[in-house]
Amino acid sequence: MAKEWILNSATNRFQLNFKKNVGAVSEEIRKCEPKSLEEWETYYFNNVYPREHLIDLGKKLYVKVTEVLAAEIDRITEQDCIDYIYNLVIKRTFDGYITERKTIYEQLQDILNVRIEPAPDKWDRLFNVDFYIKINDKYIGIQIKPAGGVSHISQIYKERQLQEKTHKKFTDKYGGKVFYVISIKEGRNKKIYNTEIIEEIKKEIKRLENVAE
Repeated sequence: MAKEWILNSATNRFQLNFKKNVGAVSEEIRKCEPKSLEEWETYYFNNVYPREHLIDLGKKLYVKVTEVLAAEIDRITEQDCIDYIYNLVIKRTFDGYITERKTIYEQLQDILNVRIEPAPDKWDRLFNVDFYIKINDKYIGIQIKPAGGVSHISQIYKERQLQEKTHKKFTDKYGGKVFYVISIKEGRNKKIYNTEIIEEIKKEIKRLENVAE
Protein backbone atom coordinates (compact mmCIF):
# COMPACT_ATOMS: atom_id res chain seq x y z
CA MET A 1 0.00 0.00 0.00
CA ALA A 2 2.84 2.43 0.86
CA LYS A 3 4.45 1.82 -2.54
CA GLU A 4 1.18 2.42 -4.37
CA TRP A 5 0.56 5.64 -2.42
CA ILE A 6 3.99 6.98 -3.39
CA LEU A 7 3.51 6.06 -7.05
CA ASN A 8 0.02 7.55 -7.10
CA SER A 9 1.17 10.80 -5.49
CA ALA A 10 4.11 11.18 -7.85
CA THR A 11 2.04 10.35 -10.92
CA ASN A 12 -0.53 13.01 -9.99
CA ARG A 13 2.06 15.59 -9.04
CA PHE A 14 3.98 15.33 -12.28
CA GLN A 15 0.76 14.96 -14.32
CA LEU A 16 1.84 11.71 -15.93
CA ASN A 17 -1.77 10.50 -15.89
CA PHE A 18 -3.13 13.68 -17.47
CA LYS A 19 -4.85 13.69 -20.86
CA LYS A 20 -1.80 15.26 -22.51
CA ASN A 21 0.25 12.19 -21.51
CA VAL A 22 -2.12 9.23 -21.70
CA GLY A 23 -4.98 10.49 -23.85
CA ALA A 24 -8.66 10.91 -23.04
CA VAL A 25 -8.96 7.41 -21.58
CA SER A 26 -12.52 7.85 -20.26
CA GLU A 27 -13.75 8.86 -23.71
CA GLU A 28 -11.69 6.24 -25.51
CA ILE A 29 -12.91 3.32 -23.42
CA ARG A 30 -16.50 4.35 -24.09
CA LYS A 31 -15.76 4.38 -27.79
CA CYS A 32 -14.19 0.94 -27.50
CA GLU A 33 -16.93 -0.63 -25.33
CA PRO A 34 -14.59 -3.53 -24.48
CA LYS A 35 -15.89 -6.86 -23.26
CA SER A 36 -12.53 -7.81 -21.78
CA LEU A 37 -9.30 -6.29 -20.52
CA GLU A 38 -7.46 -7.69 -23.51
CA GLU A 39 -9.86 -5.99 -25.91
CA TRP A 40 -9.35 -2.62 -24.22
CA GLU A 41 -5.56 -3.08 -24.18
CA THR A 42 -5.48 -3.83 -27.91
CA TYR A 43 -7.71 -0.85 -28.71
CA TYR A 44 -5.60 1.54 -26.62
CA PHE A 45 -2.29 0.52 -28.12
CA ASN A 46 -3.68 0.69 -31.65
CA ASN A 47 -5.71 3.90 -31.36
CA VAL A 48 -4.33 6.04 -28.53
CA TYR A 49 -0.69 5.35 -27.68
CA PRO A 50 1.60 2.38 -28.33
CA ARG A 51 2.88 0.19 -25.50
CA GLU A 52 6.29 1.88 -25.73
CA HIS A 53 4.74 5.19 -24.75
CA LEU A 54 3.51 3.80 -21.43
CA ILE A 55 6.91 2.21 -20.82
CA ASP A 56 8.51 5.63 -21.34
CA LEU A 57 6.06 7.21 -18.89
CA GLY A 58 6.90 4.51 -16.35
CA LYS A 59 10.60 5.22 -16.75
CA LYS A 60 9.94 8.93 -16.31
CA LEU A 61 7.99 8.19 -13.13
CA TYR A 62 10.91 6.14 -11.84
CA VAL A 63 13.26 9.10 -12.30
CA LYS A 64 10.83 11.43 -10.54
CA VAL A 65 10.52 9.09 -7.56
CA THR A 66 14.15 8.04 -7.20
CA GLU A 67 15.79 11.35 -8.10
CA VAL A 68 13.45 14.31 -7.62
CA LEU A 69 11.41 13.08 -4.67
CA ALA A 70 14.41 11.48 -3.00
CA ALA A 71 16.35 14.76 -3.21
CA GLU A 72 13.41 16.70 -1.78
CA ILE A 73 12.96 14.22 1.06
CA ASP A 74 16.64 14.52 1.96
CA ARG A 75 16.15 18.27 2.45
CA ILE A 76 13.21 17.90 4.83
CA THR A 77 14.07 18.66 8.46
CA GLU A 78 12.32 17.73 11.66
CA GLN A 79 11.29 21.37 12.06
CA ASP A 80 9.72 21.31 8.58
CA CYS A 81 7.52 18.42 9.72
CA ILE A 82 6.58 20.13 12.98
CA ASP A 83 5.70 23.37 11.16
CA TYR A 84 3.66 21.51 8.54
CA ILE A 85 1.54 19.64 11.08
CA TYR A 86 0.98 22.83 13.09
CA ASN A 87 -0.09 24.82 10.03
CA LEU A 88 -2.29 22.00 8.76
CA VAL A 89 -4.18 21.45 12.02
CA ILE A 90 -4.22 24.96 13.46
CA LYS A 91 -3.66 27.69 10.89
CA ARG A 92 -5.23 26.22 7.74
CA THR A 93 -8.25 24.90 9.63
CA PHE A 94 -8.79 28.29 11.27
CA ASP A 95 -8.33 30.22 8.02
CA GLY A 96 -10.78 27.96 6.21
CA TYR A 97 -13.30 28.20 9.03
CA ILE A 98 -13.21 32.00 9.15
CA THR A 99 -13.38 32.31 5.36
CA GLU A 100 -16.35 29.94 5.21
CA ARG A 101 -18.33 31.78 7.86
CA LYS A 102 -17.51 35.25 6.55
CA THR A 103 -18.48 34.39 3.00
CA ILE A 104 -21.86 32.97 3.92
CA TYR A 105 -22.47 35.74 6.45
CA GLU A 106 -21.92 38.36 3.78
CA GLN A 107 -24.22 36.56 1.36
CA LEU A 108 -26.97 36.44 3.96
CA GLN A 109 -26.54 40.07 4.87
CA ASP A 110 -26.90 41.13 1.24
CA ILE A 111 -29.90 38.88 0.59
CA LEU A 112 -31.78 39.81 3.75
CA ASN A 113 -30.75 43.48 3.66
CA VAL A 114 -30.28 43.53 7.43
CA ARG A 115 -27.29 43.99 9.68
CA ILE A 116 -25.88 40.68 10.90
CA GLU A 117 -23.48 40.74 13.85
CA PRO A 118 -21.01 38.14 15.14
CA ALA A 119 -22.38 36.53 18.29
CA PRO A 120 -20.54 36.96 21.61
CA ASP A 121 -18.34 34.01 22.58
CA LYS A 122 -20.76 33.26 25.40
CA TRP A 123 -23.60 32.73 22.93
CA ASP A 124 -21.46 30.39 20.89
CA ARG A 125 -20.73 28.27 23.97
CA LEU A 126 -24.21 28.33 25.52
CA PHE A 127 -26.51 28.42 22.49
CA ASN A 128 -24.41 27.29 19.46
CA VAL A 129 -25.01 30.61 17.73
CA ASP A 130 -22.42 32.18 15.38
CA PHE A 131 -24.25 35.36 14.33
CA TYR A 132 -27.36 37.28 15.28
CA ILE A 133 -29.89 39.70 13.83
CA LYS A 134 -31.36 42.23 16.25
CA ILE A 135 -35.00 43.22 15.73
CA ASN A 136 -35.81 45.92 18.29
CA ASP A 137 -35.26 44.15 21.64
CA LYS A 138 -35.36 40.62 20.16
CA TYR A 139 -32.63 38.51 18.58
CA ILE A 140 -32.56 35.92 15.80
CA GLY A 141 -29.70 33.41 15.99
CA ILE A 142 -27.77 32.02 13.01
CA GLN A 143 -25.49 29.03 13.07
CA ILE A 144 -23.34 28.41 9.98
CA LYS A 145 -22.33 24.81 9.30
CA PRO A 146 -19.75 24.23 6.55
CA ALA A 147 -20.25 20.93 4.73
CA GLY A 148 -17.34 19.14 3.10
CA GLY A 149 -19.72 17.82 0.46
CA VAL A 150 -23.30 16.72 -0.11
CA SER A 151 -22.57 13.41 1.63
CA HIS A 152 -21.84 15.34 4.82
CA ILE A 153 -25.29 16.99 4.91
CA SER A 154 -27.01 14.13 6.74
CA GLN A 155 -24.42 14.28 9.51
CA ILE A 156 -25.00 18.01 9.89
CA TYR A 157 -28.73 17.46 10.34
CA LYS A 158 -27.97 14.92 13.06
CA GLU A 159 -25.83 17.51 14.82
CA ARG A 160 -28.69 19.96 14.54
CA GLN A 161 -30.99 17.61 16.43
CA LEU A 162 -28.44 17.40 19.24
CA GLN A 163 -28.34 21.20 19.47
CA GLU A 164 -32.09 21.82 19.44
CA LYS A 165 -32.17 22.20 23.23
CA THR A 166 -29.60 24.98 23.21
CA HIS A 167 -31.39 26.71 20.34
CA LYS A 168 -34.68 26.54 22.28
CA LYS A 169 -32.96 28.15 25.26
CA PHE A 170 -31.87 30.98 22.98
CA THR A 171 -35.43 31.47 21.71
CA ASP A 172 -36.85 31.42 25.23
CA LYS A 173 -34.34 34.06 26.35
CA TYR A 174 -34.15 36.34 23.31
CA GLY A 175 -37.44 35.80 21.49
CA GLY A 176 -36.19 34.77 18.05
CA LYS A 177 -35.52 31.40 16.48
CA VAL A 178 -32.10 29.99 15.64
CA PHE A 179 -31.56 29.07 11.99
CA TYR A 180 -29.15 26.47 10.69
CA VAL A 181 -27.44 27.71 7.52
CA ILE A 182 -25.48 25.02 5.67
CA SER A 183 -22.73 26.14 3.30
CA ILE A 184 -21.21 24.00 0.60
CA LYS A 185 -18.38 24.51 -1.87
CA GLU A 186 -19.13 25.01 -5.56
CA GLY A 187 -15.78 25.15 -7.29
CA ARG A 188 -13.75 27.76 -5.41
CA ASN A 189 -16.83 29.52 -4.08
CA LYS A 190 -19.15 28.79 -1.20
CA LYS A 191 -22.90 28.95 -1.41
CA ILE A 192 -25.87 28.41 0.84
CA TYR A 193 -27.00 24.81 0.42
CA ASN A 194 -30.39 24.98 2.18
CA THR A 195 -31.63 28.11 0.40
CA GLU A 196 -35.15 27.58 1.71
CA ILE A 197 -33.86 28.84 5.06
CA ILE A 198 -33.72 32.37 3.64
CA GLU A 199 -37.50 32.66 3.40
CA GLU A 200 -37.83 31.24 6.92
CA ILE A 201 -35.48 33.90 8.28
CA LYS A 202 -37.41 36.61 6.42
CA LYS A 203 -40.66 35.40 7.99
CA GLU A 204 -39.07 35.43 11.45
CA ILE A 205 -37.81 38.97 10.93
CA LYS A 206 -41.31 40.05 9.91
CA ARG A 207 -42.87 38.25 12.87
CA LEU A 208 -40.60 39.99 15.35
CA GLU A 209 -41.20 43.34 13.70
CA ASN A 210 -44.96 42.82 14.07
CA VAL A 211 -44.54 41.79 17.71
CA ALA A 212 -42.70 45.02 18.37
CA GLU A 213 -45.56 47.02 16.86
